[in-house]
Amino acid sequence: MKRRYNLSHQLSFLNQYIEKIRQLPRDRQLTKKDLLTKEFLLEKIDDMEMFFAPHNEYINREARIVIVGITPGWTQMKEAFEQAALSIHLGESLEQMAKSAKMAASFSGAMRTNLIAMLDQCGVACALHLESSESLFSKERDLLHTTSLIKYPVFSQSQNYSGYHPRIESSPLLNNYAYEVFPQEMEEMNHDILIIPLGRSVEQIVQTLISEDKLKGFILAGFPHPSGANGHRKKQFQEGLDKFKRVVENWSEK
Repeated sequence: MKRRYNLSHQLSFLNQYIEKIRQLPRDRQLTKKDLLTKEFLLEKIDDMEMFFAPHNEYINREARIVIVGITPGWTQMKEAFEQAALSIHLGESLEQMAKSAKMAASFSGAMRTNLIAMLDQCGVACALHLESSESLFSKERDLLHTTSLIKYPVFSQSQNYSGYHPRIESSPLLNNYAYEVFPQEMEEMNHDILIIPLGRSVEQIVQTLISEDKLKGFILAGFPHPSGANGHRKKQFQEGLDKFKRVVENWSEK
């Protein structure tokens, strides 16, 4: 499954799923029975399954900040498909549909609130001449690109993949996405980027890619995951805040 994800290939791949997305119900929320099906299944290896989702087909090449997760979870997948179905109904182009799905599947709720507060304290809003990092999720959305090491949703034993069972390095499929497809995506960025990895497994791979000269950018190493479930979030953030501020300052001077 080694192929470069330039715009034409991305939209061509997305186009293969248009009719399947068009047939999804729009009068209710989508369920796992609607989406975790053979029609959207990309790969199945033992108890690990990878499914297509439309939102990571969109790459915001003008972004200044890139937030990287491990893989889209079920909630992101569902919201992306619901928006894609609506976009088709509204007659949007393939690229606009992917962009709309990306925006719909971005951080929401408490996680977004936590993330905005942390970015502001690191000096990100100031560096970008914004009143608040909240703008990155609204009127200044073009400055932000959200993505995943593993481009498509992965489920292990029917649960969101966490990065450990199996480990990325032990799976040829996951290894290819993390070490080949992801850096290809990052090559398409037009600016010096600030990379914010969410979670230790993501950070370790990003650091490896940088050390191997497969990825360029400024990384907020040690940045805690903004999930409310991360009970150590505040302590970790305060311990690393001075370092985060220096990285943001160095990035802003490029």
